[in-house]
This record gives sequence, C-alpha cells and structure tokens, in this order.
Amino acid sequence: MSSPEQTPAEQAPAALRNVRPPAAQASLGAGVVVTDASGRVLLGLHRSGVWELPGGKVEPGESVEAAAVRELAEETSLVADAADVEVLGLILDSVTSAELTRMTVATVVRGFRGTPAVTEPDSIARWEWTDPDQLPTELFVPSGQVLKMWRPKLPVPDGPFHRYAMSRLAH
Repeated sequence: MSSPEQTPAEQAPAALRNVRPPAAQASLGAGVVVTDASGRVLLGLHRSGVWELPGGKVEPGESVEAAAVRELAEETSLVADAADVEVLGLILDSVTSAELTRMTVATVVRGFRGTPAVTEPDSIARWEWTDPDQLPTELFVPSGQVLKMWRPKLPVPDGPFHRYAMSRLAH
C-alpha cells in the first residue's frame, strides 16, 4: 500500500520502468550549421576524406542546444551560447546500421566568437568556410541532410531519411 508522502512515480506498480530505459536502438546527435559574415558554412575535412559539419552526440541530461555549442567548441574552438542555437528539425536514418537508427537534430548557431581551429587532429585535417552553393561532393551523409534541412534547395542527394521540422517549446 502506498503512503500519501510518495510521489506518483513511487506509487506506480512499475516504478522501475520510469527510471530504466529500454535497450538502445537509436543514437542522438546534433549537426551544427555555423556561417561566417559572408554566408559561408563551416566544414571540416575528416581524415576519412569526407567533409562534415561540426557536431556530435548529445550526452545524457544535456539539451540539444547545449550539445551543439559544446561540440562546436570541442571540435573548432568557436564559442557560442546555447541561446544562439536554433533547432531546425530531426533527421532519422539507418544508413550506417540496420540495427541502430541515427537521430540527428539539425541546428544553426546564429552567433559565435573566435576563429576555427583544428582541435581534434586525429579526426579533422582542417576547417574551411565553404560557399553553400559549392558544397563538396564528398560530404558526410548526416551533414548533408542537416544542410538540406537548413537550405532545402541545396544539391544534396536524398536517401532513406525521415525529416521532421521542429522547434523548442517555451518552458
């Protein structure tokens, strides 16, 4: 029998279900579009030979906006505020695995401080400001999809993706 001091979660017969997540079937990350004053987008040349946006996984308990600015700083040394991040949408794909769905939140950083620098030389050879109308053909698939969500008319190949427009709700 429950006591009146217990929370609804504590009173629930299956309370452990509320704190134990199911087995992972998806990976959540943020792709970060950042542009300079000329409207060029920042792309990094990955050591594998593909160009990619800054970005990476969202840590447990972290907001998408916080993940975007953290990844931007970790990968490029650019500093931004979470308040300057706009969430554009969600992209689902299973290109890399039939067992794991990759969920990429497309974000745009509207303001930043600093100059891009290679901070992870084992992964990125260099960062370049690139005219979005002249994107390289060797583009990391999720980065291409984030760019397409940002500017739908960009010549980025389609694929087995599901795209969802979204924005953050007020608290």
